[in-house]
Amino acid sequence: MSEVRVVHYVNQFFGGIGGEEKGNHPVTTRQGPVGPGLALQKALGDDAMIVGTVIAGDNYFSENLEGTCREALEAVKGFGPDVLVAGPAFGAGRYGVACGALCEAATGEGIRSVTAMAEDNPAVGIYQKTVFIVPSGDSAAGMGKVMPKIARLALKLVREGSLGPALAEGYIPTGHRYNEYDDKTAAERLVAMIHKKLRGEAFTTEIPLRGFDVVPPAPPLEDLRSLTVALVTGGGIVPKGNPDRLKQAFSTTYASYRLDCQERLEPGYYEGIHGGFDCLWANEDPNRVVPVDVMRDLEREGVLGRLFERFFVTVGIGTNVANAKRIGEGIAQELNSAGVSAAIFTST
Repeated sequence: MSEVRVVHYVNQFFGGIGGEEKGNHPVTTRQGPVGPGLALQKALGDDAMIVGTVIAGDNYFSENLEGTCREALEAVKGFGPDVLVAGPAFGAGRYGVACGALCEAATGEGIRSVTAMAEDNPAVGIYQKTVFIVPSGDSAAGMGKVMPKIARLALKLVREGSLGPALAEGYIPTGHRYNEYDDKTAAERLVAMIHKKLRGEAFTTEIPLRGFDVVPPAPPLEDLRSLTVALVTGGGIVPKGNPDRLKQAFSTTYASYRLDCQERLEPGYYEGIHGGFDCLWANEDPNRVVPVDVMRDLEREGVLGRLFERFFVTVGIGTNVANAKRIGEGIAQELNSAGVSAAIFTST
């Protein structure tokens, strides 16, 4: 083995400790590779050695992000690494935040680092300017494809101290721009791109511009006392047994369920199926996620006209933007058709 020392960070699931029930597992360490670290070690080959693995529960990390990040960083430093690899986190938001935060902290201490996650993981928007993030796809099914990419970047960071442009190296663009020498002038390169565009050939701009959807805000509500208000949630509260077989993550659809004259959602009749958090508290009182009880109070007090007779539910974790837009449009169309004036969306 070479002298390149790699430390790998994983959450409690990939560390083999357990699922959501072990989400509060504290920072622990193991010698050598664990779980997906075995695939990482294979991708690194004889060029490097995973000297240690740092593990922490997603809840433990997210509930005290700054403190746990310091704790995990000290564990990383204890192995004397040349480079830190975190994840891949795929579409898991809390795991992605932990990977991003730890890599950012490690970089601040002079430890080279790289992570991987889905491009629509919420952590990308937080850390892409400060952390090298390899796009991984939404699920662990992409583990075999992404590990060689992570390994290549990790080794290059150690050997050369930096990486080239995102499009050339295969990481998510950071938004930073650097000057480079080229044997052709900007005018010559521009004309070459125009020619390719006119011929219908593929070309890559040197300064990509990021596009954003523009969603005009709805006008303010003047008087709730005359309006019908609906409840919509991405928190995965469904009737016991999940009759519509909604997915626990990576949603592609939604469902709606009648409230009739229910004063509240009774535990035992409803359950949480969300794959991104421990549903214990939601199962104990589903109104924590879908606040039917509070809305009924507001009805009686005359604050709002009435609560719509159905609530709408999907699961937000890992859902890509295209599916999320389609789900949102479907719910909005149903609400508009029913004459609903406003909706409250609860998350987790």
